[in-house]
Amino acid sequence: MRTDDLITRLAQDVPPVRRVMPPAVSAAIWLALASLLIGGAVALHGFRHDIAARVMLTEERINLLAALATGVAAAVAAFQLALPDHDRRWALLPLPFAALWLSGLGWGCLRDFVEQGWPALSTSFGCAKFILGFGIPLTAAMIWMARHAAPIRPAPVAALGGLAASALASVGLSLIHHLDAAAMVLIWHGLSIALVTALAHRWGARAMRAVGP
Repeated sequence: MRTDDLITRLAQDVPPVRRVMPPAVSAAIWLALASLLIGGAVALHGFRHDIAARVMLTEERINLLAALATGVAAAVAAFQLALPDHDRRWALLPLPFAALWLSGLGWGCLRDFVEQGWPALSTSFGCAKFILGFGIPLTAAMIWMARHAAPIRPAPVAALGGLAASALASVGLSLIHHLDAAAMVLIWHGLSIALVTALAHRWGARAMRAVGP
């Protein structure tokens, strides 16, 4: 059999390959979904009573913008990393913003602990419920949208999706929930984000393979 005939025969029953959306488009769609859901929750609940005074503080603005940038950068990195020909170093994109956010909260945490003592570390389970409640579904949406990454880098993509979802949920929570102590924000926001990211890294690969293309 001639080579041309063999190629023709092999290609006869091959279904057309569906092209994957560009990473920037996928990230924009996912970020729009996250903004709609979290923004809807903020609109439904209403802003915290002291929001105007809080956003006037430079430290608060930096922390809020750093958390927002962490979520956006993680979403962009996840969809970039989902393609086999894209550099693994995309995974580093959200790290500078996360470091800025955590360092700001860290200094505030030390200050609060010096000024208030152990009361600065009081509990707030509502924070965890909000971040987990939005972080897990949005991570699932990311896993479904990036399911083509199942044979490539499923765990890092899923982990970045968890980081993106929970960081954005943290931003929304900061707009409605009254937490003055940076220590409480660091503990409850930080631990909730870490939990969503860890769950995504642990189970995301399996879920991605289950819903794979």
